[in-house]
Amino acid sequence: MTDTVRRDPFKIGPFEIAAGERRTVDLPFSLLSNHTPMTLPVQVVHGRKPGPVLFISGVVHGDEVLGVEIIRRILRKPQLGRLAGTLLAIPVVNAYGLISHSRYLPDRRDLNRSFPGSERGSLAAQLADLFRKEIVARSDVGIDLHTAALHRTNLPQLRVARYSGRMRELADAFGAPLVMEANLRHGSLRETALAMGVDVLLYEAGEALRFDEEAIRVGERGIVAVMHRLGMLPGQAPKPVLKAGKTPLYSRKSFWIRAPEGGIFRALRQSGHHASAGELLGVVADPFGDTEFELHSPHDGLIIGHSHLPVVNQGDALFHVAKLTSAGPAVAEEGEAHERDTLFDEDEII
Repeated sequence: MTDTVRRDPFKIGPFEIAAGERRTVDLPFSLLSNHTPMTLPVQVVHGRKPGPVLFISGVVHGDEVLGVEIIRRILRKPQLGRLAGTLLAIPVVNAYGLISHSRYLPDRRDLNRSFPGSERGSLAAQLADLFRKEIVARSDVGIDLHTAALHRTNLPQLRVARYSGRMRELADAFGAPLVMEANLRHGSLRETALAMGVDVLLYEAGEALRFDEEAIRVGERGIVAVMHRLGMLPGQAPKPVLKAGKTPLYSRKSFWIRAPEGGIFRALRQSGHHASAGELLGVVADPFGDTEFELHSPHDGLIIGHSHLPVVNQGDALFHVAKLTSAGPAVAEEGEAHERDTLFDEDEII
């Protein structure tokens, strides 16, 4: 008797996917104002062999489009034909936001602050409730893909609720340049998933409404490496994105450097740079150049995000800097630290 016969079909919504089958299903959700039906599309890859259930999700925030391309590349992997376990791929969770290039849903709510949701609540609460019941409740592990907000970019990094046990094992396997132990936000997908016993890695990289090849490559390889660590894929795990001998850095705290006045912002350092306490990172000047405000780093740390927008108002976030708990070799050498790609190998995508 073959594994295909022995293994039960995977049930999601009203659908059953047989072992060895791959199918995209649409979970009914709502209607637009013109009566166009909206659904939550999920591609289910149900392996012939038993194993864990992993979900990978993108576009929880509608303008954070990077996850769409990462998941598309994952789904094209020929290794999925020999998958052990089940993969739930949801490249577009918030279709409303994707279509309108907006972070939010039409009710102006943030989906990632609306969990666990309610089938009788707001539109965001209903979508959160559907995702919780049909995706999270059926999964063992999740990877949620995000980017920075508009006009800002993030260094590829992982956010985890705790850097211990299986979470640490999977985060290290992912191989992002930085792992941050970040507090759970009330109403977030991670908070709800953890309460349900589902570990979730949150990947932050790139910027809203833009593709970033480096960030896509790190995310793609990281997911494949996690699937290998979970025993879902055959063969060897992909080569780490970090250069040989370099390991992820770890942080528990970060801080923002904000504009002291409104004006024209010039960044002298970018994400990936290891800043020293007192180092000049940028300047904010008035349009005539009569006055300039220098931005110095108050502490040592790694710049993990920065603003692209040259026109700023007082209080705007310009640099996001992580305090490193353990110094390590992932940071570029002195003199090249402002170049983001010095952290990574330049091999072809695996």
